[in-house]
Formats: sequence, C-alpha cells, structure tokens
Amino acid sequence: VQLQAFGGGLVQAGGSLRLSCAASGRTFSNYHMGWFRQAPGKERDLVTAITWSGGSTYYADSVKGRFTISRDNAKNTVYLQMNSLKPEDTAVYYCAARSVVRKTYYSGLINEYDYWGQGTLVTVSS
Repeated sequence: VQLQAFGGGLVQAGGSLRLSCAASGRTFSNYHMGWFRQAPGKERDLVTAITWSGGSTYYADSVKGRFTISRDNAKNTVYLQMNSLKPEDTAVYYCAARSVVRKTYYSGLINEYDYWGQGTLVTVSS
C-alpha cells in the first residue's frame, strides 16, 4: 500500500484542520488505519486508529473530544478532523496501515504497522 498524507498547515490555537491519507496499490479495506504524530525531539506517538470497517476507533487521551478519525473505503482514504487545536498538537502527522491479519486493530509500536505515509506538518500557533 502506498500512503500519501496531506492537509497539514499553519493554524491558530482553537482552529481546525482536516488531514487526509490516500491509499493506493492494495485493497484498502484489508487494513486498519492509524494516525501518529511526532513533535521535534520526541518519539512518534499513536494519536488515533480505526478498524478496516470504521466500526471501532481509538483515541489517545490528549485528543479525545477534539479529533475524529474516519475512513471512506470507496475512496481509499482515511481522514483526521482536528478541532480546538492547541500549540502542543504541533507535529508531523503520519498515517499508517496495519493488516487485518493482526490480532488487534491498533498498537502504539511503530514497527507493528505495515505501511507508512510520508507525513504532513501541522503547526499550531498560540
């Protein structure tokens, strides 16, 4: 699967952005999807994940109630709607695909994802 993430940019605190991750090359619905982020000098952390069907989602505590993950399998795309953005949300955001053959639909370990997008930078100014 080739993944391409886009939609990042500069936004003021309290604002919103929607990231998209377009997939190609293999059957998109064979993969659960996740969004990670990596701030400068920090590790890459899992932000949110969604099952292949969209039926279940996971959110890190830091983004619950502000971020929403969704997917459209007909368009081979996963989305991340980010509202009420904070300066601490500033990071490079990566989408990642995790095969449905794995036992769980998400993991915090980056080596447990099969494919990665190139990342898109989100900068939130105070």
